[in-house]
Amino acid sequence: MEESSAGTAMPLQAAAGMDLTAFLGSLQLADSLFPSGLYTLSHGLESFAQAGLLKPARLEALLTDYLRHGVGPSDGAALACAHRAAQTGDLDIAVQADLRLSAIKLPREARTNSQRTGRQLLKTASGIFGGATLLTYGGITERGEAPCNHAIALGLTMAQLGIDREHAVAGELYAFAASAVGSAVRLAVIDHHFAQVVLAALKPVIVQSARLQCLSNIEDIASSTPLIDIMAMQHERAEVRLFVS
Repeated sequence: MEESSAGTAMPLQAAAGMDLTAFLGSLQLADSLFPSGLYTLSHGLESFAQAGLLKPARLEALLTDYLRHGVGPSDGAALACAHRAAQTGDLDIAVQADLRLSAIKLPREARTNSQRTGRQLLKTASGIFGGATLLTYGGITERGEAPCNHAIALGLTMAQLGIDREHAVAGELYAFAASAVGSAVRLAVIDHHFAQVVLAALKPVIVQSARLQCLSNIEDIASSTPLIDIMAMQHERAEVRLFVS
């Protein structure tokens, strides 16, 4: 903290001239109120719960694996590529990242829901924020040239709103973590207090992964979470389901 001319404490970030409009944009996109459909997903956790494998004591470790080996190097890396594409005006980078992201999402539900929420996000963001980048990519999607995964649509939108790449990737990873612990609450595995404990514990993992994935290129988009993928695939055949994934 430092003292302002009026003698009151002022955060260092504010003193450095942080762009509050971009910051508010990132909050709006990460808010569960934003109609992208993420609240309908359990990210495979419902299968873990049905198998008796989703325990409070194990949740942090499980989500750490998700972030380090799954969501980070897949969606996080793809988002970074899309963000770079928007900044450079080379949307072919976004298209190629989009195609690769679909290719490495092995569970059908994960793949189709990523595209469903991505299209919804792009449509909503285009209507709210406008901008040539989002409109152009919407046309690419409509012509069937790209699947429009959620991470791609979010990366393009965040770049257009002036949100820097590191914050954009971190926002995506935090939104996943918040969605996942929210699913655990709805599955009656943990309560809201414990959910906040887990989110706080995951912050260093999110920061580390976000900084790493900001440097990613298309060929870096990957995922290695075999157990998580298997549980997600089992969800497709579950007789009773609260979530769509």
